[in-house]
Amino acid sequence: MRFALMIEPQQGLTYADQLAIAKAAEGAGFEALFRSDHYESFPGPVDQPTTDAWTVLAGLARETSRIRLGTLVSPVTFRLPGNLAKVVTTVDEMSGGRVEVGLGAGWHESEHRRHGLPFPPIDERAEMLEEQLQILHGVWDEPDGWSLKGRHYTVEDALFRRRPEPRPRILVGGGGTPRGMRIAARWADEFNLSSSSPDLARSKFAALDEACRAAGRDPATLTRSAMAGVLVGANAGELRMREKALLTTLGGDAGDDWLDERRQRWVYGSPDDARATVARFAEAGVERIMLQDFVPRDLAMIELLGRELVARG
Repeated sequence: MRFALMIEPQQGLTYADQLAIAKAAEGAGFEALFRSDHYESFPGPVDQPTTDAWTVLAGLARETSRIRLGTLVSPVTFRLPGNLAKVVTTVDEMSGGRVEVGLGAGWHESEHRRHGLPFPPIDERAEMLEEQLQILHGVWDEPDGWSLKGRHYTVEDALFRRRPEPRPRILVGGGGTPRGMRIAARWADEFNLSSSSPDLARSKFAALDEACRAAGRDPATLTRSAMAGVLVGANAGELRMREKALLTTLGGDAGDDWLDERRQRWVYGSPDDARATVARFAEAGVERIMLQDFVPRDLAMIELLGRELVARG
C-alpha cells in the first residue's frame, strides 16, 4: 500500500499551518500530500479563514523536497482550463516535477454563490469536466497546433510552453457514479473513490473495470485509490483525546453517534486496528490510500501514522 495524507485547509488552516503539516508528512514518509480546493469553511464553523489551493501548493513546492503535492480535487468551475494547465505546470516546475492534479465537477453551491463563481447544473459541470480533461491532455501531450471546439471551451492552434515532461498525473475523484467512472476510464491516470470503505471500494472497482473495458482500456493501467478518514491513537487515552479534538473542530455538526458510524469505515482506533483496516482496503484493490485528516494541526498523529502505517507499508 502507498500512503498519502489528505487535509481540509478550509477549516481555518493558515499557510504556516499547512507548511508545518507538509513538513511533518514528508518527515513521516508519506508519498504525497493532497489538499482540498474550497473557498468556504466546512464542516464545522462557516466563518473560518480559507486559502487558495494552488497558491498554497506553489509555496509548499519551494519549501519541501521529496513529498508529492496535489489537489483532491479542484472543481472545474474555479478555473478556466488554459489557466489551470498553466498554473499546474508552473507549480510542477517549482516542485521539480512532484505535482499531481485532481479534477472534479464541484458540488459546494454556496461557495460558488458567495464568490461570484458560476455553478451550472451537474450535467453541464460533468461536460465541463470532460472537456477540461481533454484540454489538459491536448496542451500537454498533443502536437503544436492542436485544437478543440467543445460545447464549453474552444482551443485554437495550441502552443503551450513549457510542456511538463513528464506531465503531471491526473486524478479524477468522486463517489463512483457510472458517469464519473466513464470519464476516469477515458482521461485519468488514477481514480480516487471518496468517503470510501473497503466493501464499497471492492464493488466500485469491479464497476470501474467494466468502464475501462467499455472504453477499450486495460483496467490495470488505471491506478485505484481511496480516500478514507483517519483517527488513530497510540493508546485509548490518546485516541479519546483526538476524538474530543475532532468533535470540537466540527462544532455542533457531530457527536459520539457520528463517530460510531465512522469507526466502521475509517482508518480508526489503535495502530493494530488501523493496520487491519488498511489491509482490508488493499484486499479490495486499493493501491494508494489518502488518509483524510480532520485534526491536521496534531502533528504527533501524523508522526504516529508514519511510524505505524507508512513505515510498515
